[in-house]
Amino acid sequence: MTQRTAPRVGFMDDLIELLSSMRFAISLLTILAIASIIGTVVPQDQSADDYLRQFGQFWNPVFSWVGLYAVYNSGWFIAILAFLVLSTTLCIIRQFTPMLREMRSFREHAREASLRHFSHRASLEPTLPPEKRSAAAVAYIIGAGFRFRIDEREDSTLIAAKKGSLNHIGYFLAHGAIVLICLGGLLDSNLPLALQMSLYGKTPVTGKKTFAEVPASGRLEPGNWSFRGNIYIPEGMASGNAMVYVDNGILLQPLPFTVELKRFHIDYYESGMAKRYASDVVITDNRSKEVFERTLEVNKPFEHRGITLYQGGYDDSAPLLNLTVHGMSASEHPAFPIERKVGESIPLDSTGGHTLEITGFSSVNVENLTAPNKKPNRTSFLGSGSRGAENVRNLGPLYTYILRDPAGQAREYINYMNPVMIAGRPYLISGVRTSQTDDISWLRIPLDDDGSVETWFSIRQSFFVPERRAALVERFISHTSKKDEQESLKTVAGHVLTLFTKGGLEAIEHFSETNVPEDKREEANMVFIQALQNLAWEAWMMAREAAGKSVLEPNEYYAPYIRDVFFALTANLRYGAPFYLQLTDYKQATILQATRSPGKPLVYLGSLLLVLGVFAMLYTRERRLFVLFKKRRSTGGDVVRS
Repeated sequence: MTQRTAPRVGFMDDLIELLSSMRFAISLLTILAIASIIGTVVPQDQSADDYLRQFGQFWNPVFSWVGLYAVYNSGWFIAILAFLVLSTTLCIIRQFTPMLREMRSFREHAREASLRHFSHRASLEPTLPPEKRSAAAVAYIIGAGFRFRIDEREDSTLIAAKKGSLNHIGYFLAHGAIVLICLGGLLDSNLPLALQMSLYGKTPVTGKKTFAEVPASGRLEPGNWSFRGNIYIPEGMASGNAMVYVDNGILLQPLPFTVELKRFHIDYYESGMAKRYASDVVITDNRSKEVFERTLEVNKPFEHRGITLYQGGYDDSAPLLNLTVHGMSASEHPAFPIERKVGESIPLDSTGGHTLEITGFSSVNVENLTAPNKKPNRTSFLGSGSRGAENVRNLGPLYTYILRDPAGQAREYINYMNPVMIAGRPYLISGVRTSQTDDISWLRIPLDDDGSVETWFSIRQSFFVPERRAALVERFISHTSKKDEQESLKTVAGHVLTLFTKGGLEAIEHFSETNVPEDKREEANMVFIQALQNLAWEAWMMAREAAGKSVLEPNEYYAPYIRDVFFALTANLRYGAPFYLQLTDYKQATILQATRSPGKPLVYLGSLLLVLGVFAMLYTRERRLFVLFKKRRSTGGDVVRS
């Protein structure tokens, strides 16, 4: 007699057993959970410079090589999703037939011996006659919601009943949901893009190129069924292409519509954190020419022709600046507007051959206004007036530029766009330094009651432009009541103005030290200062008359403004610039995300099935009931429930 041996299990059987095992699926889910945590903690799809600053020279290339900067599109993440789909599908296939058989089976052929091993069982003496026992049991079973089958045997009758078989359907729903969600993730990942690149020869474009210069190999098909790209649109401009980033280059994805950015809105908290940003856009369909006006916000997308537009972010690194150039030389230079982008270098011939280089812009600048001065010395302009200010405040947009004179000497200027409140009064702040190592000297230009800076510039021209200075002196002496003193007052006022415009208060003090007796020096200085303040008042009234406003009567209410004007005129001598650049407006660029996601319906359906499956497994219990009637009276009847 030959001995029978167990059939040999091949490699494929072992592999299928491994892939469809629960331990393998749990391992994949654990890795996916860890990867998702990393993708949440580490900012995704940022610029290379941001990652370099954040992680340094050593870890940055390591994290980049591992793919932590684009976790959800990395090759290993997609591979894990694919293996999870395969594992779950094999598990469903293996369990389908046995579980379906279990769902359909009533176990009506169960033996009496096996029934007696159930933990929940009872043996009862029958009280009904044999012909009524089965009918009574069946009536009870139906009333309790069970389905049943009856097995008539030689010595007994077995009624096998069950309910709650949907518990097994929950297993298929939950596992099928995992497959659908993973398939949706694969469809919306970079896998379709990689297939297009390999099958159709698409090559990412590197370097700076306009959209028109992108070759056909760098353009995806207009009917591309899966993509995720960014649309970069400055204010007032339009775009009909999305940029799909691939490694260090981009592929251009044409859209079936154009998007025009009318206005970009952004609001901040005092801490400088963005509170809300939104884009007012006009979307024009290329085929039907239908126009849609929408405001896109975070979590408020817009969908058209299967493409969803999201508010992704914004870019203020190189906006278009609207600037007003105010003259600050000894010549008459009316203000004029210019419009330039950050990074541009332009000549300003009207200011004596100077060259302007706009070097930087930042829309958010949070400063600790009560902290001691420290380099970079941006808070020194606040002075003692900041003692009662809040610790942290967003001072708004800050722009920097370099001004080069014809000899090539450069000075850096740091200006704030919005007025800064100091001791309850508003000022426009501008700083200057000749090198990065120098402290910043600040000019605080006061705003008048109308919130305008034009008044100060008009007063300044009355002081520093010779023609207007002569008219100022004439107006000043015309208001003196003593006619015989007008000529001498005219001489004193003209001389004081000339000294002040050349050297400030230091020049006046030097004049007093060399020309006024020591016992009368203090009184003379007070006279000179009072004359300068009166001249500043008269210059203000001249500015109001030129603007068509009424002349004011001197009182204590206007004294702080005149004092601020006088201090700013003094600081102006150290400013060293032929003009002042005032930022009146700037145009930012919005970053919209355009996606066509064929996997999104699968993910939604999978999520629904997952919820239903979990509820079916947790809240639907399978119950079985067996009723065995013995035909022999001596042994009685057994009722066994499971």
